[in-house]
Amino acid sequence: MTHTDRQVVLGDRGRIVLPADLRSELGLEQGSRLILRHEVDGSLSLRPFRAVADAGRGMLSDLAPEGNSMVDELLVERRREAELEAKD
Repeated sequence: MTHTDRQVVLGDRGRIVLPADLRSELGLEQGSRLILRHEVDGSLSLRPFRAVADAGRGMLSDLAPEGNSMVDELLVERRREAELEAKD
């Protein structure tokens, strides 16, 4: 993908229309969720929500001991709590 600057115009009610070829290239369609970030220098950064979510996937995976599933641990803990609640 080529990084190019594009001029857009701020329209009615603060709307910005992304050029059709760019929407197509990025796979964006009506209803696509985007993250808008206001940078310290005053610039704006616009990223597809899916790209942000994918970038964060696995960020904390190194915190779990190898071979252990945090989901399995949570299920065991929850079942233990449910048993204790049932005894009360």
